[in-house]
Amino acid sequence: MADKEKLHRTTIGGQALIEGIMMKGPEKTAMAVRKKEGDIVIEEKENKQKRWYNKAPFIRGTVNFVSQLADGYYYLSRSAELSGMADDDGEEEMSKFEKWLDDKLGDKLMGAVMTIAMILGLAVALVLFVFVPTWLFMLLQYLVGEGTDLSPFQSLFEGILKIIIFVTYMWVVSRTESIRRTYEYHGAEHKTIFCYEKGLELTVENVRPQTRFHPRCGTSFIFLVLLISILVYSIAPITNQMFIDAFGVTDAVAMILRVSCKLLLLPVIVSLSYEVIRLAGRYDNIVTRIISAPGLALQRLTTKEPDDKEIEAAIAAMNAVIPEDKESDKW
Repeated sequence: MADKEKLHRTTIGGQALIEGIMMKGPEKTAMAVRKKEGDIVIEEKENKQKRWYNKAPFIRGTVNFVSQLADGYYYLSRSAELSGMADDDGEEEMSKFEKWLDDKLGDKLMGAVMTIAMILGLAVALVLFVFVPTWLFMLLQYLVGEGTDLSPFQSLFEGILKIIIFVTYMWVVSRTESIRRTYEYHGAEHKTIFCYEKGLELTVENVRPQTRFHPRCGTSFIFLVLLISILVYSIAPITNQMFIDAFGVTDAVAMILRVSCKLLLLPVIVSLSYEVIRLAGRYDNIVTRIISAPGLALQRLTTKEPDDKEIEAAIAAMNAVIPEDKESDKW
């Protein structure tokens, strides 16, 4: 406990990229990407000045989450360009369609591909985490018959199913080589932040032995959102039967209305989760350890032990964003 209290808990956070790391400090954001030639290229950008809504409790959570998604997409796309991933198939003969795309879009081709991938990813996530659990519950209710009303358990059933889908998805993608390397960079990010928080010099030798599990990780945040959504929807249950009884609509319309209401409540859940994870990151006691435990366990899937070159990239990104005044990045 004493050692943990001596930590300089920092607001600096990062994201694993394609062959690199992005780190965001209080003043600057930096990206360090290893190119195919082997050298590390670093790009830095001054952060926008924070507005009142970036600091206001129960508002900042949703605002900062959306901002981080936008930044994450930009840096992921940019890292693909810098790392040379976009040129991996350059030696193979392009099809007529690929040549047409290359002629029309040129350097913007990778950005367009990443945009399409993001849109498809959001659509798949919407189906998997919103519609599929509801459909499966409706199927279960149909199978048990109208004599047994399962609607009081709908939120709990769907919440548990979402967690199962999320963990399964993380496990499946972790088996692919490209994602595994990204998870290794994720581990390097966490180790480097821990090394900095302990006040150690940022060297490969000092970073390597640090733990790769960090309580303020984005993975932990997403898992916390799922858990809090179960709690919120259990306290204020929204069921298909509510809309059927109130408006006399069909099951299909009731499902659409229910999904719409849950989407409207999502910013509230995100904001609550953000405040909870801030508290969990600030204090170290039995309550915060319980809160952090599921996310830390999940990081066994989303982080892997990095090699020295991956650690070097994380150190390069971290050094670029450390402020002169260490109090300015205090958590």
